[in-house]
Amino acid sequence: MVARRRRSAPEAAGGRTSARTARVRMTGKERRQQLLDVARELFAEKGFDGASIEEIAHRAGVSKPVVYEHFGGKEGIYAVVVDREMRHLLDLIVSALSAGHPRELLEQAAHALLEYIDNSTDGFRILVRDSPVASTSGTFSSLLNDIASQVEHIFGLQFSAKGYDKKLAPLYSQALVGMVALTGQWWLEVRKPKKEEVAAHLVNLAWNGLSHLEHKPTLRRPK
Repeated sequence: MVARRRRSAPEAAGGRTSARTARVRMTGKERRQQLLDVARELFAEKGFDGASIEEIAHRAGVSKPVVYEHFGGKEGIYAVVVDREMRHLLDLIVSALSAGHPRELLEQAAHALLEYIDNSTDGFRILVRDSPVASTSGTFSSLLNDIASQVEHIFGLQFSAKGYDKKLAPLYSQALVGMVALTGQWWLEVRKPKKEEVAAHLVNLAWNGLSHLEHKPTLRRPK
């Protein structure tokens, strides 16, 4: 029994040494990425207020000072997570609007958003949450404005070609992007019907409505 205990002590010490060595062997870049992945999952699960540096550190298997060293605090790591998600989604939308017939561009943009929601659910949950530290350049509404500015170009070309007032293109682009975004938030929870079908119905409403626009619409109020 004594011999066994003597062997177990070095083994336990060796285990602790191995754990420390494993943490040391992770490069700074790898550690930063690990912390971002852990924080992303936690923010999606609990929101900014519900998450803590303690839990991020615990899930990553590091001490709190390691998190502070890389990001300075919870606000810092949250800002990086949000910025990465915004850039990723915007890149997807911009890529979808690169070429094709206007209707095809709208289809591709709607599908790109739903594809992002489907494949990056945690990221979308983070983007649509309200946060006390989200700045005007780091909110979901700001992201939608960026996307709308891309869609506005499509509307501008179509309005000019069909004799509509080009100055109204920003209004219509905001309306369309808002419709797709709100539908995406709803679809995030229900996941029915399939994203291809959802995108088709969104474009059906937008495009077939746009194809019969009145040049000077008025509200039809009863006299």
